[in-house]
Amino acid sequence: MKFNYLKAFLSLSLLSITLVQCKKDKSTDTTATREQLTMDSIFLYAKEIYLWNDALPSYASFNPRSYTSYGMGLAPLEKELFRLSQYKINSSTGKPYEYSSSDPTSPKYSYIDDKEASGATAFIKPSQSYVELDGAGTDFGIGIARFTATDIRISYVNASSPASAASLSRGDKIVSINGRTTKAETQTDVDYINNAFNASGIKLVIQKLSGTTVTINLTQATYSTSPVIKKAVIEKDGKKIGYLVFARFSTLSNAQSDLDAAFADFATAGVTDLVIDLRYNGGGYVSTAEYLINLIAPPSLNGKTMYSAYYNDMMKNGNAKILQHQPFYDENHNLTPYKSGINGKFVTYADLDYSVSGNTYSFGKKGSLNGVKNVCFIVSGKTASASELTINALKPYLNVKLVGSTTYGKPVGFFGIDIDKYTVYMSNFQTKNANGEGGYFTGMTVDIPATDDLTRDFGDQNEDCLAKALKWIITGVTTTSNTVTLKNGTVISSTEVNPEVIPTQPTFTGMVENRYKLK
Repeated sequence: MKFNYLKAFLSLSLLSITLVQCKKDKSTDTTATREQLTMDSIFLYAKEIYLWNDALPSYASFNPRSYTSYGMGLAPLEKELFRLSQYKINSSTGKPYEYSSSDPTSPKYSYIDDKEASGATAFIKPSQSYVELDGAGTDFGIGIARFTATDIRISYVNASSPASAASLSRGDKIVSINGRTTKAETQTDVDYINNAFNASGIKLVIQKLSGTTVTINLTQATYSTSPVIKKAVIEKDGKKIGYLVFARFSTLSNAQSDLDAAFADFATAGVTDLVIDLRYNGGGYVSTAEYLINLIAPPSLNGKTMYSAYYNDMMKNGNAKILQHQPFYDENHNLTPYKSGINGKFVTYADLDYSVSGNTYSFGKKGSLNGVKNVCFIVSGKTASASELTINALKPYLNVKLVGSTTYGKPVGFFGIDIDKYTVYMSNFQTKNANGEGGYFTGMTVDIPATDDLTRDFGDQNEDCLAKALKWIITGVTTTSNTVTLKNGTVISSTEVNPEVIPTQPTFTGMVENRYKLK
């Protein structure tokens, strides 16, 4: 998210105020360093707004300032946040709710963003296909994945990016990078790929899906892109099926026009079934997820419960007073005037309603697509947060099936807390659908296992995920095959293929709520 200097100034000046009012025995501490005050603030906010604050120890017991031993900058703050995130244990797994099997030293959900570095040190941000949630790209515009150790493919291409201008597409094989034959057999190989895609320019030898080989020179650029990667109407066995590949839940202003266009096409074509491809969608704004849900849902659901957000008891009861020091900003990073007419007062997060009733959202039909009978979502371990919310919200009402592999598992969301030059995203709420279903902390399991076949482009009806989705929609059959037929005709066991993003997928993973009402 873009750095807002007014917001940074306010949060910096409010840092000491927060400490004075919330920790009186620290109010006369004139020897504390800036880093120590930041550590104090992270702890004090967690005690009031963290979803699992009931498990946190006292200030004295936790001793946030002890984390100065981990050095300067982000490192000690990340250590502190990690420790705070590991207290609450999920009884169904015996591990913390925020335990990450892929990185046991970091929280699964919560993180800290260094605003002055635009997030570059807060999480992996290679040039490879990085797009902000407002649609601004700053890279070559492609995702890279390892199909096998010696077969590296383009997993997707962002519209309007340098890669798109060079006519690259999903499924293209990267033969060499800057003259070096491409492989990912060792960490050294992976580091080479990562470093190459972080450079301002890159030379690629590409084997196209057609079989031809081309040499491409790409230069990083700033561009604006749409989250809609592909849309199509598939006519098969008498059915008209809408297919949509949606990359991220960017701001509604970035996503709405292309979503509207896609669903208008579906309605005009008489589509009755949908395949929504979220295999690489790590989430984003809840407001955009809700908009997509309402495009899919029939008018008969208007007014019925879509989902509810649940905050901790302190927030639900209006006792998280520390939020008085967090001005509320809208999607465009503007302060929000207080609606009661009090001159000069702006809304803070303490003014907002965190009750369940105040955070229950209902269906309100969007668009003209009616009568959808079946919705099949293509998912993977990269499908997270707002993507999972979209699926979960529709499950009580429509015939929903999942194809692919188990999702990431993130039924929680947050809003950013500004502390000094950092924004802290700690889990604030969890969502449940109309049936009270949620809690998929270890991911949503699929109804139809399928392989992400990187030898085929999006929309290829023989691509394993799409092929199995179409088969279910047409025949109702959910049985699966243990083999995958690649683009070149080779038939292999599905267990031989485990596509892995190189490097760690840099897209945003989260569920951001920026729509609230006053108490």
